Amino acid sequence: MTDTAQPSAPSASETSSRPSVPETTKPIPVLHAALAGLLAAGAALATGEVLSGFSQKIPSLVVGVGEIFTDETPGGVVRWSIDTFGTSQKTLLIWGISIAALIVGAILGIASRTNPRTGVIGFAAFGLLGGWAASRAALSNNALSWFSAGLAAIVGIVVLRLLLARLPLKAVPEGANPVFATSQRRAFFGIVGGAAFWAVFGTGLGRALRRGQNVEAARDQIAASLGVDPAAAPTSVTLPGSLDDVPGISPLVTPSDNFYLIDTALRKPQVDPATWSMKITGMVDEEIEFTYDDLAAMDQVEEVITLSCVSNEVGGGLVGNAIWTGVRLDTLLNMAGVQEGATQVVGRSVDGWTGGFPTEIALDGRPAMVALTMNGEPLPVKHGFPARLVVPGLYGYVSATKWLSEIQLTTWEDFDGYWIPRGWSKEGPIKTQSRIDVPANGTTVPAGPTAIAGVAWAPHRSVSKVEVSFDGDTWFDARLSDEPSSNAWRQWVYEFDAPAGDHVVAVRATDGEGNTQTPERTAVAPDGATGWHTIAFRAQ
Repeated sequence: MTDTAQPSAPSASETSSRPSVPETTKPIPVLHAALAGLLAAGAALATGEVLSGFSQKIPSLVVGVGEIFTDETPGGVVRWSIDTFGTSQKTLLIWGISIAALIVGAILGIASRTNPRTGVIGFAAFGLLGGWAASRAALSNNALSWFSAGLAAIVGIVVLRLLLARLPLKAVPEGANPVFATSQRRAFFGIVGGAAFWAVFGTGLGRALRRGQNVEAARDQIAASLGVDPAAAPTSVTLPGSLDDVPGISPLVTPSDNFYLIDTALRKPQVDPATWSMKITGMVDEEIEFTYDDLAAMDQVEEVITLSCVSNEVGGGLVGNAIWTGVRLDTLLNMAGVQEGATQVVGRSVDGWTGGFPTEIALDGRPAMVALTMNGEPLPVKHGFPARLVVPGLYGYVSATKWLSEIQLTTWEDFDGYWIPRGWSKEGPIKTQSRIDVPANGTTVPAGPTAIAGVAWAPHRSVSKVEVSFDGDTWFDARLSDEPSSNAWRQWVYEFDAPAGDHVVAVRATDGEGNTQTPERTAVAPDGATGWHTIAFRAQ
């Protein structure tokens, strides 16, 4: 008969060496794990923001990903975003990407409850995406971009692992020593506080450092050389013969701060004029290069020119009129020598944006220019400092290259600018348009004398007449401001003795070639909106 072995009782030393915390554990709470992942993502993003503050060559990872969205989004979606959000679209995109990254971080935290490697793989993928996106930026340094993304991913992984390792997981039965679980909780919430602080402080620090990268000091020096006080608040420019005294009308010259702003740059390039240069390349007899000082020393042309965005709806505000000063484009092109067959002028921005228009427009005598100043001051950074293209009569999407770095001569067939593959027409002449500024649509005004007023534009063709109608059949001539140039908008006003009641008024303009606005309403795509601007108001 075989004796059955009996388990031996544990010794006193073995009993005393066991931890007071039981070996069984509860599942990691979902909310704790989600919090761990969210904070890890926040810490990673903050790390990328701080590093981007040290140099323009290290783009923000969020901005880098945002630029991919900007570049790859179909044209119809871009049009919808501009129509819906206007100039806020880019801010919303940055916030959307940041929030999406935090949500993905929370999901990775939850997934890491059962498989810690999921978080490591997820943050590594984050790093690869961020590095690839940042390295694509035109002003970035590849090595620094990848370093920034890699370090951000490592920070995210470390924070996530620390938080998951310190989660208060142990079940502590009655009478057991609770010190272990209490220390776990303290460690967990200590790391939570540190990660949250870094996520907030690091993001703010990165943005503060980026503000320190700006070139305003260099711009101020140029302004001082022009006799402009950089510390003085921008002043409005009033031209003789304006109707600026009509309450509510758009000023004849749009202040630079109020000039419409539409571009693809999620972060405005900060270009030092001391190191900046612009090349003329392609189908020319001699490729030439100009520094800022070269252009500033050349003969300057000053012209009042209206610019408009092709996305401007009938009656919309994506249009402005400013005094531009710079070097004539045809002068620069003639210096390079335009070759026969060069049918397209392409402007390239330092951030990679491109716009193209027919060469004949650059050479037909209109004051197209490489502009250096706007309303008597150096170009604001947001409007293209140190130099940009201004081409009267063309929508900005084909011509208004900001932060100009190159002018290339090529053929019409061989190149499409940024917006053309996204569904916009390759030719972009500005259509004759007019707008009612006052009264505002849907408002109530006192019965009696009422000024109906606004602006009308047909750059390069001029505005010869503006009319208003209250029934669409009978038209009355409005009084026009003086015309600063054939490339500028004109203000108009019609003095109306408004009887009590509801009124509907439409406006139409006729350009200098005799073309009157069509009443047919069309969408902005693919080549600009048409139609009469109509408003309703009540007099009482």
